[in-house]
Amino acid sequence: MDPDSARQPQGNLGKASHAVIEAKVGPRGKHYLCGSFAAFTNIIVTFPIQKVLFRQQLHGVRVTEAVRQLQRDGLGRLYRGLLPPLLQKTTTVAIMFGLYEDFSRLLLSHARGSGAPEIVTRSTAAALAGIAEAALTPFERVQTLLQDHRHNGRFNNTAHTFRTLLRDYGVRECYRGNVLFFGLPLGIMFYPLNVVKSRAQAQVGGEFVPCRQVLMTVWRERGGSVAMLFRGATLNYHRSLLSWGIINSTYELLLKVF
Repeated sequence: MDPDSARQPQGNLGKASHAVIEAKVGPRGKHYLCGSFAAFTNIIVTFPIQKVLFRQQLHGVRVTEAVRQLQRDGLGRLYRGLLPPLLQKTTTVAIMFGLYEDFSRLLLSHARGSGAPEIVTRSTAAALAGIAEAALTPFERVQTLLQDHRHNGRFNNTAHTFRTLLRDYGVRECYRGNVLFFGLPLGIMFYPLNVVKSRAQAQVGGEFVPCRQVLMTVWRERGGSVAMLFRGATLNYHRSLLSWGIINSTYELLLKVF
């Protein structure tokens, strides 16, 4: 058989799938769709790593002890708490890529006559897309509660957790522990803020304690050791690199396929 003729159906199939996607979501919607699928792939692959990291942040234990905790919980609970980050990240990453493209197109069209550097308009587009993601932070709160083994008997699933928080404590409880975070380079320097967030979000009800007070409590509990505050920082760094590698490579691949 002629190799060219064998490849032709595959090429036609790719063009057909591309045409279907274009017809369904349009050329702009494609970036949202590909971003969402990229985030889905990343969460499925890295969620067990995130659970190990969360146990390190919450309890200040080594990686080996965090893994043993998950082993004691059992394989059936390894992906407990998966739905909130899945819903959050598939939406926020879709927003990030989609709005970045939309804002870039809009800002570049207005900046052509002004002489503004392209890097300025694209940086502004990235900032606007990042701000739009903040609305979905309650999913991270629910994820924390479902990952904490101390709440295994209290919260059944994502919907039950949301209902309980809203019914018993109100909307404000969904935003407990959400503080300002920075990018990867500063994320390592300010890693203890992640520890503070995990501790604050693991609490249900009661007084809203300032971040500084939570930090001092954790610091005293860990014997005043700065090193203990950074437990999990190395794993967090490598998980972040792996996540962005998966997201960007999957996103670029899907753009080519579709």
